Amino acid sequence: QLQLVESGGGLVQPGGSLTLSCVASGGTMEHYVIGWFRQAPGKEREGVSIISTTSRQAKYVDSVRGRFFISRDNAKNTAYLQMNMLKPDDTAVYYCATTFPHMYGSLHPGDFGSWGQGTQVTVSS
Repeated sequence: QLQLVESGGGLVQPGGSLTLSCVASGGTMEHYVIGWFRQAPGKEREGVSIISTTSRQAKYVDSVRGRFFISRDNAKNTAYLQMNMLKPDDTAVYYCATTFPHMYGSLHPGDFGSWGQGTQVTVSS
């Protein structure tokens, strides 16, 4: 089972940008679909974006489409979430997770196996 570590979170002003990274170890990331999720205080964990094993397909939740961009570098065992035009509502702990290729398309947390520990993103002036 892959071990995942997220990084890149922090405090940013509204309208700013951050890029999150998700580094995998203990295996090869290229065999897995990667998803990014977030959980704000008092709210359920929600799927943000997902990318196929080959990067040919990506999907976004409506609230981030056009502002967030998911990518991966299988040679580096790393996935990324570039976040632009950040809003206070984007404040949350962000997680990356893996699922199997046949599960591509799902943004349901229950369909994902390995999870990182999360990285905090705070959007505030």
